[in-house]
Amino acid sequence: MAKVEYEVVNMVASANLGKEVDLYGVAMEVDNVEYEPEQFPGAILKLKKPAASLLLFKNGKMICTGVKNEKQVEEAINKAYELVKAYMDG
Repeated sequence: MAKVEYEVVNMVASANLGKEVDLYGVAMEVDNVEYEPEQFPGAILKLKKPAASLLLFKNGKMICTGVKNEKQVEEAINKAYELVKAYMDG
């Protein structure tokens, strides 16, 4: 059997901030955030470094996509947390 070559080009990870997030406040104050609640219930945060897109939901759940390894997942989620923590309840 021939060896199949592959490359990881996109990982998807989920996280839970444990608190509700004011998505409207995030969208108004944080750069590179799109939020159109009539189109989609989450806000989309695009990071340049690491290159990642994160879906942020009011209930504090977050989906991270576009990264290539676990280190980038951790960096992206931590950066997103720093950007939105001021808009979390409690």
